[in-house]
Amino acid sequence: MVQKNKVVRAVLIFTLIMGVTTLFVTFTGVMKERNSSYISIDPETMKLVQLEGPKYGDPIAIVDTTLGEFRFVLYPEYSPKAVENFIDHAKNGGYDNTYVFHSDSGVFSAAGAANKDGSAKDSFHEHVVRELSQDLWPFKGAVMAMNTDIDQNLKDKIFGGGTYLNGSRFFLVNTIDFTDELKQEIKDISQDQRLADAFIEKGGVPNFSQQMTVIGQTYSGMEVIEKLASLETVEKDGYKSPVEDVMIKSVKLGVYSDVEKPSDSGKRTE
Repeated sequence: MVQKNKVVRAVLIFTLIMGVTTLFVTFTGVMKERNSSYISIDPETMKLVQLEGPKYGDPIAIVDTTLGEFRFVLYPEYSPKAVENFIDHAKNGGYDNTYVFHSDSGVFSAAGAANKDGSAKDSFHEHVVRELSQDLWPFKGAVMAMNTDIDQNLKDKIFGGGTYLNGSRFFLVNTIDFTDELKQEIKDISQDQRLADAFIEKGGVPNFSQQMTVIGQTYSGMEVIEKLASLETVEKDGYKSPVEDVMIKSVKLGVYSDVEKPSDSGKRTE
């Protein structure tokens, strides 16, 4: 694999060494080709903004589900198109009474589908160009726009490549099990210790790194994220579909204020 401008090996390694959960490649069926655009990561300038927590006035989403409420801060500065798409969909009531349509072994869930089979109601919000950032990662509590399609010309179809698109449905990241052996391996092979330490301390799904657009980070209601990832499921329509319907009742938009206390902002629970 070609390295450009000291691309952090952790991105490649995290993607390759984690064989412990269902990969997004298999989950959506749209990641079969290599993306034609690369992201170069500079450890010296990388900011792990999700570790900082929300600040006064930051845009937030308040998600009310049948299993409880969780809140996450949005990142329009880093993922402007995807965040705009999410906000527009929420303002139009597009998330009201939608389904949590996938729950994967305590690792992550997928939500926001208008239909129980995981499909969207229409295609209007489903073709936003994927945005990757060296500052955003799939830590526990990350909210990521689900990849929906790939735009390819004839050359791309023959030789591989294309531009990935994402949409309104989203992934809610819980965490894989970081064994002592895995923790040490990550530390040994990572060129950026901050990133390795962040995954080990916070939790998350490293093999989702730089595959999907991160739009936000949960700062309240982490227990709901854990529940949504651990539902009883059956294999159906290519997803691990919850046996009992779990719904997103509404998504409200607001701004973070000092009144809120991000007491469960993402520390891993053992």
